[in-house]
Amino acid sequence: MGNANGGGAPRRPRPLSLALVLRRCAAALATLVFVVLANFFLFRILPGNPEKTFAPRGRNADPETLRQLRETLGINDPLNVQFGKYLQQLAHLDLGWSWSKKEPVLDLILRGLWPTVLLSGTALVLASGIGVWLGSRAGWRYGSRFDRWSSNLAVTFYSTPEWLLGLVVLVVLSRFGLGAGGMTDPRSELPVWLDVLRHMVVPVLVLAVVYVAEYSLIMRSSILDERRADYLTTARAKGLRDDLVLRRHAMPNALLPTVSLLFLSLGFVVAGAITVEMVFSWPGLGRLTYEATRGPDVPLLQGLFLFFSAAVIFMNLLADLLMPVLDPRVRRP
Repeated sequence: MGNANGGGAPRRPRPLSLALVLRRCAAALATLVFVVLANFFLFRILPGNPEKTFAPRGRNADPETLRQLRETLGINDPLNVQFGKYLQQLAHLDLGWSWSKKEPVLDLILRGLWPTVLLSGTALVLASGIGVWLGSRAGWRYGSRFDRWSSNLAVTFYSTPEWLLGLVVLVVLSRFGLGAGGMTDPRSELPVWLDVLRHMVVPVLVLAVVYVAEYSLIMRSSILDERRADYLTTARAKGLRDDLVLRRHAMPNALLPTVSLLFLSLGFVVAGAITVEMVFSWPGLGRLTYEATRGPDVPLLQGLFLFFSAAVIFMNLLADLLMPVLDPRVRRP
């Protein structure tokens, strides 16, 4: 796949066949159907009493009030009737009504989506760039001091739980009067965008450190697989500088696993980092998920699970369609 000609024009990617696109889309759709089925039946076995959440006096509420409440929630209906209503709601993008928040689930998800994407997306952008650079340099200079130090640090941070790293950073910064939680401070005199930026610096750095370690290790492994390939030897024999061989020939091939990881990470971006959002009181989907488990708030958990799964499935589909374009070797006959 590598092109050893230092000055040749780049090869144009071949378009995907319609059969390949339809096959990948059908697989994604089948996965989504399975998720919808699991999302309905799995959460029906969870413990939880919505009556205790809705009724003002819990178990001591009037029996007639509880009966009317169960009818309103639809939990007295047969399972097949509930499933039919569930599919009908999904067709209208209705994810139900939150038991604990007393709001539509979709409104809660959309409200928490932007803070989560802002936090996790920023960390992912920083981490992918830094991690790819560190990993490529470490793998290209295998056995050097830079490789040993960067690899050891990457393994250490990759093995460290995000919540633990966040707590350590928060404790250290608190000694200097820094590390404020939340997304904004009502008492701040700064512009809103600057106040948000100030609050997101620390949690973004915590997330980015973990992401950098992951991308660095993957990229280093890919470079190690490529560094002794024949086309690189040919490129060196043509007199190309070592850095140019790495940048123009080795990295395009070594980036393929990283591209797959990037798309998978993009799918999980919307899920947020639950532990980091809790440690730093960030009002995103990760914190919303934690709050939903305390009830448990079954409709909210259902909506979040379906939303997260759909995001991952969609990003995996994009990766499946992009990878054959970047590397024709992964195309199926």
